[in-house]
Amino acid sequence: MVDLSVNLAGMKMDNPVVPASGTFGFGNEFKDFYDINILGSFSFKGTTKEARFGNPTPRIAECKNGMINAVGLQNPGVHHVIEHELVEMKKYFHKPVIANVSGFSVDDYAYTCELLDKQEQVGILEVNVSCPNVHGGGMSFGTSPQAAAEVTRAVKAVTSKPVFIKLSPNVTDIVAIARACEEAGADGICLINTMLGMRIDIKRRQPVIANKMGGFSGDAIFPVAVRMVYQVSKACSIPVMGCGGVSTAKDVIEMMMAGATAVQVGAANLVNPYACKDIIEALPAECEKLGINKISDIIGVVD
Repeated sequence: MVDLSVNLAGMKMDNPVVPASGTFGFGNEFKDFYDINILGSFSFKGTTKEARFGNPTPRIAECKNGMINAVGLQNPGVHHVIEHELVEMKKYFHKPVIANVSGFSVDDYAYTCELLDKQEQVGILEVNVSCPNVHGGGMSFGTSPQAAAEVTRAVKAVTSKPVFIKLSPNVTDIVAIARACEEAGADGICLINTMLGMRIDIKRRQPVIANKMGGFSGDAIFPVAVRMVYQVSKACSIPVMGCGGVSTAKDVIEMMMAGATAVQVGAANLVNPYACKDIIEALPAECEKLGINKISDIIGVVD
């Protein structure tokens, strides 16, 4: 019997499989396909201080081995999430969840995280620093070690639960940013968020997406994600959640060998609603083939 359990910054999980934010909503749509309590946890829809309608349509573009999206953080706002979504979630998910938080200023992040930190169901706060800094010329918080650290410190000052900083891969030196977050008090790092991509409709001679560019995700970005997980896990002493192009049990094992303690599944959920269930069910057999009795033993085994 393979032991699939992991301990993610103090949050004990039955297995390392976590649907990624933005691909699983608040779990409500997926609960009708299977019992989502088989998941290690899930990261719910990115939540901001105020409700957001998101970007104009079209927002999605298909690609070879992936997709581009520019949804624009559409969500009902943190107060609605607490008063309605988390109340409903209690009925169908009985494990701690990961609260994904976005913001457009340091104060935004602190405000939203402070509220979610008080919620019983929230086990970990996942802070997405890929958002544009409205007070910093529009550049993403996650492209600057100083800005990422500033957000980290502000959130840690008002929370008691583990804080994971979700980093953008659209940078020159991912390690410098991860180290800055660790030094500022982060309890963990999540990477990678989507890469920046674009498609053009050659008949219309216009971008496919109304926003022109968007987040590229799917199988094609997996090698980039593995590389960055490896680099950051070797450079930092805090746990890493790996994310980016994961769609099979073998991908989970590879990501963990690179250094991830838990592994998020994103775009695969949009193609196959049973993706995470299939991965969890396939993991024991894949581990047995490789002589793995306890999956936590393989975390970061690659030198």
